[in-house]
Amino acid sequence: MIPRYTKPKMAAIWSDKNRFQKMLEVEIFAAEVMSKIGIVPKKAIEVIKAKAKIDVERINEIELTVKHDVIAFLSAVAETIGPEGSFLHLGMTSSDVLDTTTAAQLKQSCELLIQETKKLANITRSLAKKYKMTPMIGRTHGIHAEPMTFGLKVASWYSEIMRSLDRLNFALETVSYGKISGAVGSMAHLDPKIENYVCKSMGLKPEPVSTQIVPRDRHSIYFSCLAHAGACLERIATEIRHLQRTEVAELQEPFTKGQKGSSAMPHKRNPIISENICGLARLLRGYAVTAMENIALWHERDISHSSTERIILPDASLALYYMIVRTQDMLLGINVYTENMQANLNKTKDIIFSGTLLLSLVDKSLSREEAYAIVQEAAFYARDNKISLEEACLKSSQISKYLTDKEIKRDCNVTAQFKNIDYIFKRVFQK
Repeated sequence: MIPRYTKPKMAAIWSDKNRFQKMLEVEIFAAEVMSKIGIVPKKAIEVIKAKAKIDVERINEIELTVKHDVIAFLSAVAETIGPEGSFLHLGMTSSDVLDTTTAAQLKQSCELLIQETKKLANITRSLAKKYKMTPMIGRTHGIHAEPMTFGLKVASWYSEIMRSLDRLNFALETVSYGKISGAVGSMAHLDPKIENYVCKSMGLKPEPVSTQIVPRDRHSIYFSCLAHAGACLERIATEIRHLQRTEVAELQEPFTKGQKGSSAMPHKRNPIISENICGLARLLRGYAVTAMENIALWHERDISHSSTERIILPDASLALYYMIVRTQDMLLGINVYTENMQANLNKTKDIIFSGTLLLSLVDKSLSREEAYAIVQEAAFYARDNKISLEEACLKSSQISKYLTDKEIKRDCNVTAQFKNIDYIFKRVFQK
């Protein structure tokens, strides 16, 4: 991932330093258990644990010659150990080290994403409760529909974030599997105790049936969950973009001191955070497709997945982490213009209560078709003559035949629209 979208905590997880360190841990744990079962001399493991060091530059230097990253890693580590270095990697294949290391990195990555998603959920929860009963117009097809509250809109965001959190927890469980089972997964040269010990020591579980690699359906779940989380953030960002439009002006992203919105137009305050989040969400969906393509490999393994994973594993993890943190900042600093929400609510006057009047007429034994036609006529009359729907209904002999003036006024009142907001909030925030 380019530096612009790279945050230090996630970058550290996918750094060469951390990758090689995890690879060393796998090798040391393997040698350690081999010493317990009599394959590696106990003195050798003591020397290995005391002397083994990682030198990323040296590993990269050796790889230029050997053209194999695991061999380069083993050679560089052996240089720091001495003769005892020959007891590393006994009976193991490269993917034993690589896939177990990748699982450890994925576990770290999931844990960080879960941590930040929980923070985002708490921010959204507070925002929803603050604006729980703040009236605004609900829109379908971009057109005024019926009244709702801003808190209800944000509660919907919160609910989806919590589902993303559930999926990330599922991804954490799914990817936390390593393998020390040899070239085709048969453990021909490895005692099963070695795999159990190494995986447990790394905070992982052993893959029940591996090939030369951990099956890539596990990784595809990770990418799918990341793509879903990205789409969740995209939904929030898309809504903010629409509500920041000049004609709407109900929300506005934070705009810091000294920030500039346009090189040509000094008045501009563009929704760049939201647009940025929407763009990165597209990347995540693309990475998920690539991860799905990596599931079907030739026989017990080929390396057609390897090149893509070197790109998509760090990039997808970094992108989502960046998106989550940026969404946190955006919602913490969001400007909520309640007066504009009310003004927009008033733009269509009370014709937005047409649905309530429709139901009231149906309650008076009219067919739905009859009631619909009567209310639609009144609503269009109100719009065309720039009067309220209440006034149009009071003038309508068809409506006044069935509804009293008091019933018409009751149905054209916004308060009644919010009678179940408390119920919805209790359902959403009961945990």
